Amino acid sequence: MASQIIAMGGGGFSMEPANLALDRYVVQQAATRNGRPKVCFLPTASGDAELYILHFYEAFTSLDCIPSSLSLFRLPTGDLEDYILEKDVLYVGGGNTRSMLALWREWGLDRLLVRACEQGTLLAGISAGANCWFTQCSTDSIPGKLTVLDCLGYLPGSFCPHYDGEVERRPSFQRMVGGGEILPGWACDDGAALHFVDGHLVRAVRSRPHAQAYWLEPDGAGGMVEQPLVVVDVY
Repeated sequence: MASQIIAMGGGGFSMEPANLALDRYVVQQAATRNGRPKVCFLPTASGDAELYILHFYEAFTSLDCIPSSLSLFRLPTGDLEDYILEKDVLYVGGGNTRSMLALWREWGLDRLLVRACEQGTLLAGISAGANCWFTQCSTDSIPGKLTVLDCLGYLPGSFCPHYDGEVERRPSFQRMVGGGEILPGWACDDGAALHFVDGHLVRAVRSRPHAQAYWLEPDGAGGMVEQPLVVVDVY
């Protein structure tokens, strides 16, 4: 069964509550095993913020799916493996990428997620929830600056979210790539997402006009080349 990962630079229910185009796209791609897809929200990066979880349920109860959420502080079951592997979509929220990965590794969730993906569960997420799938990312996990973070490595290369939404994201990622500080990689504006199947990009999509996605690589002379991708409207 093909493995699928959808990485969103921004948007979705938490940023565009009146525009669920990206969330709907995620649900539609899910390979359902038994009726409507089971979509589980992982709000770890936000410290399991209660309002964030509430907004997830408000959004996903309006979509054709069965929503649930997983808190590592208030576990719904003692069998975390069974709970994860029965889901059709695991949707990771935004927040602090570094803290999220540390907690996941402590609980062995990093290994469970790759097993789930290999068995057909779609992995998706926004911001920190997109960063985590790549080998490296540009993150604001440390206050005051953007830094390089080693992530799970399910997808090769690096990732930068909020490319047009936060003023320092684009120039800092360009410097990182051009200077060899971070691996060549992908960047997504708010409202844009990348859809990977078996580790290969098959489609870039967007929920709003002009949202763009890019591939960046060094130019060999200390700079970088930024290549805009063809992006499909899903709104």
